[in-house]
Amino acid sequence: MKLNYKRTLLVGLAFLSISAFWQMYDGLIPKILTETFHINESLSGAIMALDNILALFLLPFFGALSDKTNTKLGRRTPFILGGTALAVILMNVLPFLDNSYAGKPSAFTFVLFVAVLGLLLISMGTYRSPAVALMPDVTPKPLRSKGNAVINLMGAVGGILYLALTAVMYPNSKTAGLAHVDYQPLFLAVSAIMLVAIAVLFITIREPKLSAENRALEAQHPEWNLARDDGSGNEVLPAPVKRSLMFLLASIAFWFAGYNGVTTWFTVYIGKVMGEGIGGASTCLLVGTAGAIVSYMPIGMLASRYGRRKMIRFGVILLTCCFLTGYLLTTVFDSINILMYIVFALVGLAWASINVNSLPMVVEMCRGSDVGKFTGYYYTASMTAQVITPVLAGTLLRTVGYHILFPYAAFFVACSFVTMLFVRHGDVKAEAKRGLDAFDVDD
Repeated sequence: MKLNYKRTLLVGLAFLSISAFWQMYDGLIPKILTETFHINESLSGAIMALDNILALFLLPFFGALSDKTNTKLGRRTPFILGGTALAVILMNVLPFLDNSYAGKPSAFTFVLFVAVLGLLLISMGTYRSPAVALMPDVTPKPLRSKGNAVINLMGAVGGILYLALTAVMYPNSKTAGLAHVDYQPLFLAVSAIMLVAIAVLFITIREPKLSAENRALEAQHPEWNLARDDGSGNEVLPAPVKRSLMFLLASIAFWFAGYNGVTTWFTVYIGKVMGEGIGGASTCLLVGTAGAIVSYMPIGMLASRYGRRKMIRFGVILLTCCFLTGYLLTTVFDSINILMYIVFALVGLAWASINVNSLPMVVEMCRGSDVGKFTGYYYTASMTAQVITPVLAGTLLRTVGYHILFPYAAFFVACSFVTMLFVRHGDVKAEAKRGLDAFDVDD
């Protein structure tokens, strides 16, 4: 049994589209809120947490709803197409309102901006879980770490496309000293990336056929299913599996609290602490994303050989050390340097090691018909953390000082190591290949 890499890459186009959007959202919206609308960090953090508050309800709901959907396009595809189309329309209203407020400030424009932002976040929430659930739908359980490595690789490509566009279109030399920056061209460019990615996905992937083939394969391997019949024909998780699931979800919440704290506030942090503009901050994040990109496939293969839990623990330890080192480098030096680039590359490696293996561990514990629901559990855990962390981190930045950002992140990531010690299930390993066989790819 081996992963169909070509097909998985095409499935990953949905995640590429999503990641390009969220990279832009995390990078630009805090700057627009604080620099155009001039609101403080706590209120800005509260608005930034809005997507995560909505996600707490939307992602589990639409994940479970897509499990029960039955159309000619499949269970997930209708949500992906509709959500993307609506998001592309709404996201391009935001820079228009941003420019309008900069030219003539008014409370109405600000309220309208927040309202459109809320509608945009709802549209993104309708298809995120279905898009992520598509990979497990068409991938056998033992191969899902490798599959998730490919999906995350595609997501990283989406992020790196945005960061590269930002670095080219908005270098510090062009933005330094400007009272206001027009981000409309960047929003249009990201919209184009999203539309092209989803169009190719729709043309090349036949979800109903591929999902049916995977269900037939899994029916031949009942040992892959951790759920057990409760005697009345219903499948339930045994108590030890439920316990592992709870600790795994707690771990997910902890590491997202730390990581999202940095990604949400880094562009503002780097300006306050080191005097660097969005171009410099984007370059650091670009290096981190590049580090993740080159790590995803090796991490997926190592997880197949050594286990998902070991790779997650390795990533958690490395990420904690990187955040502590980031604190030292940004407070000791007054400009971005090569050491920071090295640290951010290692951040990418650490996050790849965590992210590649966490979702497969969650969906490993469910039946194939519940993949959307369990994907919703994964996002409930991650979004709960991300509801809290922008507000909490923003408040600490304002009251304690910006230097607290990296220690804050390191603390929460370190907590996830403790909870991962109690996770005992979800670590199914595919048979590892050796030599040239490791490079076999199905067409």
